[in-house]
Amino acid sequence: MAIHELGAMTWEEVRDLDRARTVAVLPVGAIEAHGPHLPLATDVVIAEAMARAGAASLEARGLGTVLLPPLAFTAAPFAGRFPGTLSISGDTLAALVVELARELTRQQFAALAVANAHLDPAHLGALTAAAARAGEERLLPVASPDLTRKPWATRLTEEFMSGACHAGRYEGSIVMAVRPDLVREEIRRALPSNPSSLSTAIRNGAGTFEEAGGPRAYFGWPAEATADEGRRTVEVLGEILAEAVMGALAPGRAE
Repeated sequence: MAIHELGAMTWEEVRDLDRARTVAVLPVGAIEAHGPHLPLATDVVIAEAMARAGAASLEARGLGTVLLPPLAFTAAPFAGRFPGTLSISGDTLAALVVELARELTRQQFAALAVANAHLDPAHLGALTAAAARAGEERLLPVASPDLTRKPWATRLTEEFMSGACHAGRYEGSIVMAVRPDLVREEIRRALPSNPSSLSTAIRNGAGTFEEAGGPRAYFGWPAEATADEGRRTVEVLGEILAEAVMGALAPGRAE
């Protein structure tokens, strides 16, 4: 089955899809600070790459997919003090995702897959709440794998698992793989490492990048990023998304 971009389709082309066997894939990121070397839309770039890889993996499993336009505005309070960061409330995000799930249910799609690349706790909490509410309303399955939790986190890179992974090697590698034109290479190569763990800082009560030890809005080892690592990571992210979708579908739904 082909991978379609919903926004590029006509209504008649959507009408003619086998929607009962088609998964709607929503890339979700944020517009927020990602160090002095990566663009504000880094999470959106990663989410779109994850969505495409996940769609290809679902296609290989016999399901159709439609790629929805990316959602770029969400809760981003950790980066809120940096110019350019645009943060909305988690409640607004959760309500939007539930409304979208209602619309996709009305149009009889098989599932909604959330390809999420933004890891702010407020944002993750909103996605979890949205998926739970969709379940309570008996809407279509919503697959939204939380990359910060098992089993997904253990399949990603060493830097990612360390918690020091915002605008570092993990994210930088993916952007280098899919949008190298957006990377400020001279700055990236000169940046010193910042091994401060965001996940540890969050557990200790930090609420901003500055409090977590990231005064320039980056963590990890950005100078060590490579496009090859980025391509491998995108493949893993796509498999994670596809597996989450298959797990969310009711028995027999994907047959």
